Amino acid sequence: MMQRSEQAAILKSILQLNREPVGVKFLTTEEYGKLQDSYDSTTKTRYCQALMRAGQGAKIIITAGNISCPASAAAFGLKPLPEVLRSGQMLLNMGLFASLDAGKKAMEGMTRLEQGAYQAVLLSPLKDIEVEPDVVVLESKPEHLMWTSLASIYTTGERLHYSTAVFQATCVDATVIPFVKGIVNSTLGCYGCRDATNINDTEGLTGFPYRFLEDILRNLVSLSQKAMPVARSKKAYQVFHPEQVQESTQMQ
Repeated sequence: MMQRSEQAAILKSILQLNREPVGVKFLTTEEYGKLQDSYDSTTKTRYCQALMRAGQGAKIIITAGNISCPASAAAFGLKPLPEVLRSGQMLLNMGLFASLDAGKKAMEGMTRLEQGAYQAVLLSPLKDIEVEPDVVVLESKPEHLMWTSLASIYTTGERLHYSTAVFQATCVDATVIPFVKGIVNSTLGCYGCRDATNINDTEGLTGFPYRFLEDILRNLVSLSQKAMPVARSKKAYQVFHPEQVQESTQMQ
C-alpha cells in the first residue's frame, strides 16, 4: 500500500485539487488520549469549519467540549440532539423548510453515530495524518468530484445513489454516511457550511471510506490516460457552432 503522502499527492495532481484531501478518524477514549496533544483540540468550532481548516493544512480534534454546532455534535454521537432541532423548529425558523413537519422529517432522516460510541473526531490533511482514517473527504469542484465518483465504479459500472437532505452536508452527507453505510456519497453543500466556511459557490463535497482509496487512485490513473484529458480539452465543444444550429432551425 502507498504511503498516505503519496496517495494525497496523486489525488491532488490528477484531480487538480486546490484544497488538501482530508482524512477523518473517529477516536475512542484511548486513541484520543494518545493524540490530543498533537492536535488543536481546544478551539471552539463547527465541524464544517474544522473540515475547511484541515483542507488548508490544520490538524484538529473535535470533542463534546469544543464542538459548537449542535447538529453535527449529535451526528457524531458527542451530544444528544436538542429538541429544537429534533422537532424541526430550528429548520423552520431558519427558513429552510416550509413547515414544522418537513423540518422534522429532514432531521428524522439523518444518519447518526450512536451516542457515546466515540470520544472525538480527528481531522487532518490526508498527506500527514498519523492514523489510518475512516473516511476521506474532498471539498472541491463538481468536475473533480465527478471523476472521483466515476473512479469508484470504474470496474463495476454500478449506479451511485447519493443521499442528502441539503442540511448537515459536511458532517452527515460527506462523513457519517460514508462511514456508516460504506459508500461514496456526494453532496451539494448546505446552509450551514455555506454560511460558516469559505466553500465556494462552485464547490461541493464527496466522502468515501478510506479503504476505497487505493482502488479509486488506481482507477483515476486509468481515467487520466484517456477519458479525462479528452473531456478537459473540450474538443467537441470547440467544433460546435451554435449559430449554425440556429440558422439550420430557422430554414426548416
